Amino acid sequence: MPVDHDVLVSGAGIGGLTLALSLHAAGIRAAVVEAADLAPPLGTGVSLPPSAVAELTALGLGETLAHHAVAPAVLSHYDRHGGHLWSEPRGLGLGHPVPQYSIRRAVLQDLLLQAVRTRLGTDAVRTSTAVVRFHQSESDGVRVALRGGGRVRTETALALIGADGLRSAVRAGLHPGETPPRWSGVWWWRGLVPWQPVLGGRTVMVAGGGGVRLHVHPVSYPYDDGAQPPPAYGNGPGAPYAGYPYESLPRRGQALLHWTASVRIDPEGLPGGAGAADWNRRGRLAEVLPHYAGWRIGDLDVPALLAATPRIQGGPLVGRAPLTRWGQGRVSLIGDAAHPLLPAAPDGTGLAVLDAAVLARCLARTTPDRAAGMRLYESHRAARVAALDAMAPPPCDTLLDLVAARAPDGFAQVGDVLTADELNRWTAAHRALEAAAEAW
Repeated sequence: MPVDHDVLVSGAGIGGLTLALSLHAAGIRAAVVEAADLAPPLGTGVSLPPSAVAELTALGLGETLAHHAVAPAVLSHYDRHGGHLWSEPRGLGLGHPVPQYSIRRAVLQDLLLQAVRTRLGTDAVRTSTAVVRFHQSESDGVRVALRGGGRVRTETALALIGADGLRSAVRAGLHPGETPPRWSGVWWWRGLVPWQPVLGGRTVMVAGGGGVRLHVHPVSYPYDDGAQPPPAYGNGPGAPYAGYPYESLPRRGQALLHWTASVRIDPEGLPGGAGAADWNRRGRLAEVLPHYAGWRIGDLDVPALLAATPRIQGGPLVGRAPLTRWGQGRVSLIGDAAHPLLPAAPDGTGLAVLDAAVLARCLARTTPDRAAGMRLYESHRAARVAALDAMAPPPCDTLLDLVAARAPDGFAQVGDVLTADELNRWTAAHRALEAAAEAW
């Protein structure tokens, strides 16, 4: 039976676009549909661990990433009073063959989108086109109803992949009746702000305690006085920073810093519950600032950083319980559609990139049997992702809360609040979590 697509990917986020590039590199035809119009995501930064960077480098994007991203040199943990707890190198400093990168999400998505359209064709990604439902059979492949342009039409594919995020339409079709995402008990805010380099300029900083946490890292290098801004700072039509207030772009000597702030809240304190999660919901400075009054971490004035942020986003942090199976037949899931993680856990961006790389390899290995490729992919990835508890607080929260309980007013030396054995156990747990997130 003639089909419209070999592999149809629902979702043009980072996972879906990486999958399209990976399939193309494996000699498999792919097409991508996206329900939104691909307006750049605002105010967010993401981290790419070395395993994900290696995959994107293999796709020919290494030089582009190096130009647009920051390679952090160190990860450092502090209590809420600025007391230093622990630091560790990142990327090359840990012996990896490629760096770890921090980059603005909109920039990464735009780089991937341009690569897909260059290699697969300008029509390889259709926006404002949503999966409505699908049906699969042994003889006819997968029949997918797509809504776009005010009408619904049916197209056929040998395989369908849901890369469509937390509220995946493909996941809903595979797992009808699944309960909605549930609130974790954490409210979070995030923002992107031009700021002078802090903590050496290449530090990923995590600080907090007592249910309050702050994560700050640069997503650009400083704009040098003697240099022209690189293309990533463009603000014209189609540029990665299009739609971001021009006056909020970095000026000379400034970089773009991304921050996320999270606070555990008693659910009973929110009558009616937290409401639906919306990653683009506007937050207010008055909501977040009181939790960080007086915070200073090294040379970082936290209240000033928050107050300078031109656009704050905030809302309830939600997650899903793990699935017993991801897909069925010729249909499966990647990224947040398969295994959404709380942002406090390892960055889901890296997991989505690895999902895409493994799935492309598995489909290439089992061609032409697309269903066999799906099962091989899930046998590799599901067990590894299962090692990451989707709703559990990460080890850093446990450490920060312990220190806050023992030294609510701060400490002079880390040995005053933690024994060497306690710190060693925590660092081992942290490294195990990172290793699980990077496992194939």
